[in-house]
Amino acid sequence: MNQDNNISKLIRYRINRAKETIAEVENLIELGYFNTSINRIYYACYYAVNALIIKKGLSAKSHDGVRQMFGLHYVKTGLIPKELAKYYTDLFDRRHTSDYDDFVVYKKETVLELYKPASEFIKTIEKLIELKN
Repeated sequence: MNQDNNISKLIRYRINRAKETIAEVENLIELGYFNTSINRIYYACYYAVNALIIKKGLSAKSHDGVRQMFGLHYVKTGLIPKELAKYYTDLFDRRHTSDYDDFVVYKKETVLELYKPASEFIKTIEKLIELKN
């Protein structure tokens, strides 16, 4: 199996993980797991962004590194709208807060507000991945 085929499989795997992860969120919201919902929304978008940077032949060793490459190669170049980049950064910050800070409990309204754009975010990235370089 050649390197290009392995990269294509990894990209497809990451996109599938993004879609599977975002599909989990509706059930988590119904069960009242709002902080966990934030975590899963972020990770769904993270998997998609990671697929996008892999497509460009890049890699990162941290979440911050993925965000930096996303900004440098896709937001600054105009391939991704700044509003989507701000959304992704907001998700990162909220996920970090909900996972690591004490006494932080997100409300359903906040989770729903963050959940609504996630599928469109993933679709936008998937369309960019499908474009030929």
